[in-house]
Amino acid sequence: MTAPPTSPKKAARKPASRQRSSSRKEPAAKKAPVIKPASVLIVGAGFAGLGMAIRLKQAGIEDIVILERANAVGGTWRDNQYPGAACDVPSNLYSYSFAPNPNWSRSFSGSEEILGYIQHLVAEFELESYIRFEKNVQELSFDEKKGIWTATTDKGEQFAGRAAVMAQGPLSNCSFPAITGIEDFKGHKIHSARWDHEYDFTGKKVAVIGTGASGIQIIPELVKKAGHVKVFQRTPGWVLPRPDFVTPAWNKALFRKLPASQQAMRNLLFWTHESMALAVIWSSPLTRVAERVAKMHLRRQVKDRWMRRQLSPDFTIGCKRVLVSNDYYPALQKDNAKLITWPIARLSEKGIRTVEGIEHQADCIVFATGFDVSHSGTPFPVKGRKGRVLGDEWQGGAQAYKSINVSGYPNLYMTFGPNSGPGHNSALVYMESQLDYAVKGVQKILQEDLKMLDVKKDVQRKHNQAMQKRLAKTNWNSGCKSWYLTEDGFNATMYPGFATQYAAQMAAFEENDYETA
Repeated sequence: MTAPPTSPKKAARKPASRQRSSSRKEPAAKKAPVIKPASVLIVGAGFAGLGMAIRLKQAGIEDIVILERANAVGGTWRDNQYPGAACDVPSNLYSYSFAPNPNWSRSFSGSEEILGYIQHLVAEFELESYIRFEKNVQELSFDEKKGIWTATTDKGEQFAGRAAVMAQGPLSNCSFPAITGIEDFKGHKIHSARWDHEYDFTGKKVAVIGTGASGIQIIPELVKKAGHVKVFQRTPGWVLPRPDFVTPAWNKALFRKLPASQQAMRNLLFWTHESMALAVIWSSPLTRVAERVAKMHLRRQVKDRWMRRQLSPDFTIGCKRVLVSNDYYPALQKDNAKLITWPIARLSEKGIRTVEGIEHQADCIVFATGFDVSHSGTPFPVKGRKGRVLGDEWQGGAQAYKSINVSGYPNLYMTFGPNSGPGHNSALVYMESQLDYAVKGVQKILQEDLKMLDVKKDVQRKHNQAMQKRLAKTNWNSGCKSWYLTEDGFNATMYPGFATQYAAQMAAFEENDYETA
């Protein structure tokens, strides 16, 4: 394994001579430390980065360095520890097939338990020694002559690898939204992905901005403690019931003693979710069925007609992310909760002003406004062949080959790259296909001692033309605004098909699609 670069030792100082030398030698120039490249350099120690390291180790590649900007593993699940945080995919499917966990406490586990699973992966597969914590990558650049990727951190440290994997994830950066007057608010501000666990909500007047996947989990918890909660909704979403149950002890024991039973459960969950593609990706008779189920869920839980109207979406299900919750609608109807649908005009010193002129005072504003998902840039400069910069090339919309390689950036692999997002199935199902594909590429580089394995530009272009043609027929591109799309409507996020189709796409590593050197 490659060790982190160290600073060269300074030579010991000699005592100064009492007599001046007749000729003075110029001090020798300091040599930059030589960086020994690892076989693979991985950025990020969340699900993707750790999964990549596991699959590489299982393929016999152990010369790995993982760079993590925080002081602990976990990525999104380390950061999202807000009250009520949980996954909206069943735990037996939202986990790696090569690392099953028979001990999930319930059908849909909370973020703390998911983080525990991630920490278990580190221990089970002995990954700790590969991880370099508090290494915040600021640039990733490729040396064409040497065939080496170099990552430079914010402290000027450098790490190198023959191949590099960008596994920082699309949901890794967040910030407060650009709302007029946000700096004027004198109360407490909390972002859902940077939760303040020290703040006491008891008896407080709380405003929540955002009713997406995070918001509908936070609101029921806040209503239990806060004096009053005002929920500011911009667009209502489709909400389906959540079949969440405590896992009985006998079920856990069965999974431990008979792993095939857990695999059977995983298969059942997979095909159930796979069938949902026909409802949420494309408009079909199943789409109407899914919408009917959501409307019945709303009608059963919300008796007031006016509130039902406020909570009824006007777009096709699947166009935005489908939400799942059993307690969101009931929480909105508590005596200390109120749904606000007037658009926000600005923030003020004391709270939030809506366009009709009312100021809603608050002690604390919770921003459940999601992540800074970039459709046309990269989280840090990525420099490829001949000085090209990936973020500049993606200004018109991010594109890649099979979501994982980009022409002009040899030996570089991405997890959750362009057009790899699932709308109906577990993200980790897609992730496993990406990891295994990247392993094949890395093996070819190392076994054939290649400096460059670079996807051909024309191959990438044809792939993306076909991708966008298929996306045009999906519900995501049916007219609503969502974080899946750029401002001008380009879909660089989602994969327009079944998870089985994505897996088939990634199963074949076509060597003729790449240039080698």
